[in-house]
Amino acid sequence: MINLKRSILYFILMLIGLTFSNRVYGQNYSFEIYGNTFNLKVENSFLLENLESISTQSINVAYNRLNESHYQPIIDTLLAYQKDKNLNDWLFYQLIRRTAEEISPKKQSYERYTIYKWFLLGKSGYDARLTVVDDRIVMYIYNDENISDIPSIVIGKKKYMCLNYHDYAHTNFTSLPEVEVLSISNASKSFSYRITQMPDFNPKSYKEKKITFRYKMQDYHFDIKLNSEVEAIFKNYPGVDFSYSFNIPLTKETYSSLIPILKINISKMSQKKGIDYLMRFTRYAFLYEDDSNNFGKEKRLSPEQTLLNQYSDCDDRAALFFYLVKEIYNLPMIVLLYPTHVTMAVQLDKTKGNRINYNGKSYTFCEPTPQLKDLRIGQLSPKFKKEHYEIVYAYDPIK
Repeated sequence: MINLKRSILYFILMLIGLTFSNRVYGQNYSFEIYGNTFNLKVENSFLLENLESISTQSINVAYNRLNESHYQPIIDTLLAYQKDKNLNDWLFYQLIRRTAEEISPKKQSYERYTIYKWFLLGKSGYDARLTVVDDRIVMYIYNDENISDIPSIVIGKKKYMCLNYHDYAHTNFTSLPEVEVLSISNASKSFSYRITQMPDFNPKSYKEKKITFRYKMQDYHFDIKLNSEVEAIFKNYPGVDFSYSFNIPLTKETYSSLIPILKINISKMSQKKGIDYLMRFTRYAFLYEDDSNNFGKEKRLSPEQTLLNQYSDCDDRAALFFYLVKEIYNLPMIVLLYPTHVTMAVQLDKTKGNRINYNGKSYTFCEPTPQLKDLRIGQLSPKFKKEHYEIVYAYDPIK
């Protein structure tokens, strides 16, 4: 009889535990990102219904429901993953996008999906703003960097970049009408587009790309390991400052399949010949195509994207050449921007041919993009000799 009572009591407690568990953790989510499995538990109260209308009032209702839910464990899990993987803000935002997509698929309700992104960003400390313009939900993030090709607004002397501009083609969000802009309390952190570290993808997710180029009557062959997930990271990445885009590193597998081989190939060359080798590698190992034809708009590729893509233009090759010279020689360099062209100049031990003086130092022109004439180190295409240029980035290894 006692054992029967104990069994009944145990059964009742088990039911209570299951009920409590279902109430607190209503859903389990799991997805692959950056070569790892990300697991998340979400309380039922955190799950929103569809918005009846798109307005600041309906957004406030949704926010209050989320804010009253048991959301902190979700934020703690996101921030712990960010810290463990050392994710820059842009990479962390991709994690938040995936999380919002899992909880509320974009195709089911774009507005609800965007509210989740805004809430998760804000509760992670970032100063994210939300508003409604012409029945469309628009999200901004506080950013004080030099970012181009996406609209921004100023609120209280602070600049905010539009985070979901790519979802609204041919729409001007640079000047908002008198609308209410919603913020999240205690969210004041600025968002940075700088990427100084790439994720450690699973080595098995890489594929080899064969590249061949000819230098001094000798063919050089490369089997470069590349990961298509890199393209997904930069799908909506904006036009950042040259100092940002040129310094985006390669992933470990790609780096290991290229840089050591390049170092071996030029190990017995003089500095001038080694730089010439790298210049011609970036010039002739890849097919050229203007961005307007390749992507339909101007798009700066990271060095790894240039390796991934079949075609690239002058600023893409300049970024790859800069990265290779930096990793192998670590020499001072300047980036020159002409009205229709981007090229490089490197500070060599001995200046060769045409040179440019900058801050008391002499730099030698190194053209990493194919021209009508096969230019040597120190040669600049005649069509640019009389054109105005701007030095948009100067790299100094000492600084």
